[in-house]
Amino acid sequence: MDMMRQAKFAIGDVVRHRLFPFRGVVFDVDPEFANTEEWWLSIPEEIRPRKDQPFYHLLAENEQNYYEAYVSEQNLLPDAHNGAVAHPDTGVMFEGFDGERYAPRARGDVN
Repeated sequence: MDMMRQAKFAIGDVVRHRLFPFRGVVFDVDPEFANTEEWWLSIPEEIRPRKDQPFYHLLAENEQNYYEAYVSEQNLLPDAHNGAVAHPDTGVMFEGFDGERYAPRARGDVN
């Protein structure tokens, strides 16, 4: 019987990418890869992540932009010690940042 891996990060956790200069807050988790094959193959083979691990949907930011990112667990590190994420959609999905993580809004609870 296959055992599903427990996700290392949870919704509301602040993380940064291990290889690329961006960070974000987790807003959804896939227990394993759930994007398109085309997306996966577009990643250079030498850094392409395994599919059999959790993948995280992030409200991401770098020095130039805000965007959504889809990142494998192996490429994420905790980053709450660097403070809140400035992505403008954090206020839509989360109630606030307590210094450790964001508190998800209740469904239907929007400012």
